[in-house]
Amino acid sequence: MSDFPSPTGQPTIELFGLPIMEPMVTFTDLWITIVCLYAFLSLRKKAFPGVIHRYMRYYFLIMALATFLGGVLGHAFQYAVGIEWKLPGWLISMIAVMAIERASIFQAQPFFSNRFGRVLEWFNVVELISFAVITFITLNFFFIKVHSAYGLGLVVLPLHIIMFRKTGHPMHLVFVRTVLFAGLSAVFYTLEIGIHVWFNHLDVAHTIMAISMYFFYRGTLLLDPSIPMKLLKKPLSYSETGSAILGLR
Repeated sequence: MSDFPSPTGQPTIELFGLPIMEPMVTFTDLWITIVCLYAFLSLRKKAFPGVIHRYMRYYFLIMALATFLGGVLGHAFQYAVGIEWKLPGWLISMIAVMAIERASIFQAQPFFSNRFGRVLEWFNVVELISFAVITFITLNFFFIKVHSAYGLGLVVLPLHIIMFRKTGHPMHLVFVRTVLFAGLSAVFYTLEIGIHVWFNHLDVAHTIMAISMYFFYRGTLLLDPSIPMKLLKKPLSYSETGSAILGLR
C-alpha cells in the first residue's frame, strides 16, 4: 500500500478493500475514545450534581469526539480528506481542555477572591479563542500541545496543588499525579520515542493519554464540591496563591 505513504512510516493496510493509513495510530486514538466514552456514560449514570461534575462530563464527552475524529480523519483517511481535516479533532480537543480547566477553576473558587476567580474564568475563554485562531491559521499541531500544556500544567495542576494543600483530600492528589503522568505523552511525542514501527511515538503517547483519562475519571468519582466550603477559613489573596503553589503555606 505504498500509494499512501504514512508521515510516521507506519505501513498502510487494506481492510475490506479500503486503505487505512497509520492503522495502529488510529487504533490507539480510539483507545482514548473508548475510555472517555466509558467515563462519560458512567458519570452520567451516577448523575452527580453540580457544575464541576457537569464540566467533567463535558470533558470526557468532548474528548471522546475529538479523538474519534482525530483517529478517523487525522490518521486513517487523511489520504482522502487532506491535512486540513485534522483541524476538527484538534479544535474540539481544545474545547475539552477548556472544560477540565473550568471544572478546576470552579472547584477552586472558594479559595480565592471573587476578583481572581473571575480573572481565571475570562482568561480561560480568551486563551481558548487565541490558540484556536492560531491553530486554524497555521495548521500546526504544536499549538495544540502548547494549549494542552498550558491548560493542564498551568491551570489544572496548580489549582489542585493548592486545594490538596488546603484540604488534604485525596481527589486532588489523584489529579496532580495524573497531570504529571499525562505530561509523559508530550515527552514521547516530542522526542519521537517509540517501541516499534507498529507501536511508534504516537501510539505510546496515545496509550499514556488513555491511561490518564481513566485516572481523571477515578479522580472525578472522588470530587466533592462541598469540601472546599467546609474546610476553607478565608479566600487566598494573590500573594498567598503563589505561596500555596510553592508549598510555603
